[in-house]
Amino acid sequence: PIPLPTRKRIFTVNRSTFVNKKSREQFEVSTYKRLIDIYSSNPKTIDALMKLELPCGVEVEIKV
Repeated sequence: PIPLPTRKRIFTVNRSTFVNKKSREQFEVSTYKRLIDIYSSNPKTIDALMKLELPCGVEVEIKV
């Protein structure tokens, strides 16, 4: 797999609801991408990739 750029989104929120602006908390969501080139593919290979069971939150995009 060829690693593509990782996208990081950082959210900063106040810990307190009213005062203490100096007290903040940061949350981060990272999105990782990989590229896989398949040079000699047949319909059986493409069907196997499309029927592959992946964990929740993992997305696969196939371009022919």
